Amino acid sequence: MQEVQEKNIPLIEYLESIGFKAHTNHGKVFYKNFHSVENEVKCLYTGVGLRYISGHAVIELRGADTIDFLHRITTNSLKDLNKEEIRTALFTTEKGRIIDRTTLLNFGDYQLLVVSPENKKKVVSWIDKYTINDDVKIIDDAEKYTLLELIGPQAESFLSMICGNVINEIEPNKFKVISAEDMLFFTARIVDEFGNKKFWLIADIHNGQRLVQFMIENKGVFDFSLVGEDAYQIYRVEKGIPAAPFEINDKYNPHEVGLMKLVNQTKGCYIGQEVIARLETYDKVQRILRGVTLSGSPAEGEEYQLIDEKDLDAGNITSIVYSHKLKKYIGLALVRRAYAEIGTVLTARSTNTSLQVIVENIPLINT
Repeated sequence: MQEVQEKNIPLIEYLESIGFKAHTNHGKVFYKNFHSVENEVKCLYTGVGLRYISGHAVIELRGADTIDFLHRITTNSLKDLNKEEIRTALFTTEKGRIIDRTTLLNFGDYQLLVVSPENKKKVVSWIDKYTINDDVKIIDDAEKYTLLELIGPQAESFLSMICGNVINEIEPNKFKVISAEDMLFFTARIVDEFGNKKFWLIADIHNGQRLVQFMIENKGVFDFSLVGEDAYQIYRVEKGIPAAPFEINDKYNPHEVGLMKLVNQTKGCYIGQEVIARLETYDKVQRILRGVTLSGSPAEGEEYQLIDEKDLDAGNITSIVYSHKLKKYIGLALVRRAYAEIGTVLTARSTNTSLQVIVENIPLINT
C-alpha cells in the first residue's frame, strides 16, 4: 500500500477508511470497483458517477513558449487557446502513429497536460526531444493534484447542488475556479470528440479529499455512485470510446481509431502530418475501429486475432468486456477494411480458444 499512499495520501486514506482499497498498475493508482459493477455502470447512464482519475498523469508545463510549442508538435490547433480553455490533441510519431491522446488546460501562467499514465514517459520524452531553444519547462509534480471525473445525465444538477448556478456559466471545454463549502477547486465542462459530456474537478490533495467526502455524504436524492475501473471499461466499450493502451498506441493512426476530429487539417505542419494527410488523400487507411459481439466467453487475459473463413488476417480485438445491458461479451476491434461491413461474421482466435464474432457499429449502445 505504500506506493499508493505516496500518490495522494488524504483521499486514498479517506476511501480506505470507508472500506475501499486502491490498486496500482505500472504506477497508475486506481479502484477496480466500489459497489456492484452493474449498478456503477447504471449510474453512468441514468444518474451520476464519480471516477477517481488522479491515476492519469498530470504534467505541469511552464514557460512563455509552451502553447506555441505544443501547437507545432501536436495534431490540433492550440495557438488560439485562451486562459480557462481546454483542448484535446494527439502526439503522433513521424510515421503518423499515435503516441497519446492528451488534454491541455490553460491556466494562463502555466498549463496542465493530462496524459495516459501508460504513455507519460513517452510524452515527456517527446517534449524533451523537440524542445531546443523554446521556453518550456516540465514540472513533474502531479502528486499535488486530485483529478476527479463526473459522468451521467444527473452530473450537472448534482454539481449545481454543490457549487450553485456558476456551473451553468461554464461553457463547453472551459473551466472556472469554484469556491464552495469552504473548498477551492477548478471545475471543467468537457465535451469530447464523440459528443460525450462530462465534468472534471481539479483540486489540491486536501480539497480533493474534502470534496469527495462532501459528495458521498451529501448525495441527497441523486442516483450517485463512486465508479471503479471495471465499470468504466464496460461503459467505455459500450460507447465505442478508444483508450490507451488498448486502441491508443503506436500501432495505429488517427484515421483508424476514429480520432480525426483531433487533427486540424488546415493548421500546417506537425509531426506526422505528411503521413496522416497522405493516408486520406490516397485512400490508404487499412483498418477501422468497430464494435464486435462475441458468441461465447473469451479466455481471460488472452489476445484475439480476427480471421476470415480462409484463415486470412482480418484485424484484432483490442478491448473485451461483459455488457450487462446486452447480456453478452462485446469488444472494440481494429478491423481490416475488407471485413468492416456491419454484420460481417469472423472468427476470433487466441492461443487456446476460438469464438465467432459479428462486426458491429459503434457505439454498441445508443443512449
